[in-house]
Amino acid sequence: MENIRIATAQFENKSGDKDYNLSVIADLTARAKQQGAQVVAFHECSITGYTFARHLSREQMLDLAEYIPEGESIKKLTAIARENDMAILAGLFEKDQDGNLFKAHVCVDKNGLVAKYRKLHPFINPHLTPGDKYVVFDLLGWKCGILICYDNNVIENVRATTLLGAQIIFMPHVTMCTPSTRPGAGFVDPKLWENRIGDPTSLRLEFDGMKGRGWLMKWLPARAYDNGIYAVFSNPIGMDDDQLKNGSSMIIDPFGDVLAECRSLDNEVTTAVCTPQKLTQAGGHRYIKARRPELYGDVIAQSHQSEQKVVWLQTKE
Repeated sequence: MENIRIATAQFENKSGDKDYNLSVIADLTARAKQQGAQVVAFHECSITGYTFARHLSREQMLDLAEYIPEGESIKKLTAIARENDMAILAGLFEKDQDGNLFKAHVCVDKNGLVAKYRKLHPFINPHLTPGDKYVVFDLLGWKCGILICYDNNVIENVRATTLLGAQIIFMPHVTMCTPSTRPGAGFVDPKLWENRIGDPTSLRLEFDGMKGRGWLMKWLPARAYDNGIYAVFSNPIGMDDDQLKNGSSMIIDPFGDVLAECRSLDNEVTTAVCTPQKLTQAGGHRYIKARRPELYGDVIAQSHQSEQKVVWLQTKE
């Protein structure tokens, strides 16, 4: 298995404006290509926009969503991949022939769709149907998985994807800078974003504190370290509907170290090399081999009624 150079991006998407968002994806993909990347990853619902969907009816969601792979956005994304000879991961709302709605994230290359994943724990809109399977796929000789945003907070999902063979897990998000029960959480004033050129310091203090990056760094490196995998985190920057997001897209290695991170207050792409040696050198590799599932297999698999969807719909209102 050879080294792989991966890019992760951040950008300010426009709600419901697929053409604009795809034009930014095309620009950042070209930039990633210039940095030598073979793969570039974008955030959750990077094609469609995300937060505005909390206001949409079922009919509006069906109008916004697309069939995969025959939808126009997948065709355009494939054309971008072909032009740059790269693999691209990006997100959108999906519909099926039965009228079900999903939060999807896809990987395409110059030949078309490589993989599709449906979010297991969707909550931005009550008409979304949860996904029901993990996805692991081959990409340039590496085994890769996808988990969208909240899916990564349920730690069993990351471990299960790893046990299915994933060595790299793409983790597209729209997160941070929202209220929560944890200390220090909350919205960031959009006026700070509007004045980011004149006063970047005040914005950076908010973005890097417990509303943003400070919280992220409490848990994200642990997902990579505990499982001995590369984590490719992607997140928007700027306004997503009426909520400000802080970017911080980053690539974390199996030791939990940040290899590369987007740090500008603007659209950006950053690149890192993933080496196979770290997969077996890291502690997570040993921890997985040391497991004793006979002790806790029944505990983890016991019957349980998830409350996540109800709780998060209330929180988002």
